[in-house]
Amino acid sequence: MLSIAVRSVARPSRAWRHAPSASSRTFSNVPARQHPVPATYKNPEMDDPQLNGYPRLPYVSRQYLPPKGWDDPQMRRNFGDTMHEQEEILSMWGPDIPVVPPQTALLHFGLAVLGFVGIGVICVALTPDIPALRRQYPYDGLKKELGGLEENKVTSIIVIC
Repeated sequence: MLSIAVRSVARPSRAWRHAPSASSRTFSNVPARQHPVPATYKNPEMDDPQLNGYPRLPYVSRQYLPPKGWDDPQMRRNFGDTMHEQEEILSMWGPDIPVVPPQTALLHFGLAVLGFVGIGVICVALTPDIPALRRQYPYDGLKKELGGLEENKVTSIIVIC
């Protein structure tokens, strides 16, 4: 059944490999490159040829295993156990397993953000207006009396060590 599916895949045309001659200078006679859609997908139950008969162990983090009853309690393994091919990720030193599922964590984060934004909106809405007018100065905010804009700018200080 698998061989029938592989044979039914359309093969790409090889005409795209040949460039047009220098005399024609057109690419209209060269068909567009076609990429066939794979008829099969990688089945996790199939043996990986790179493992060369290495046993297929379950993909379970050591952090899910019970903490007691091991020859090496820190790594949660017995002496002589076959190591998983992805031991770096599944060992006790790998990434921590999530405490809650990602969907629940995203829901909690969204609720926290919504709470902060809601409290901010409520604080802005309940803050009363100032009961007095803002102070207004004549002559463009006392620019002339304070020495002008050039006098009030911060001067840069150069420090040479």
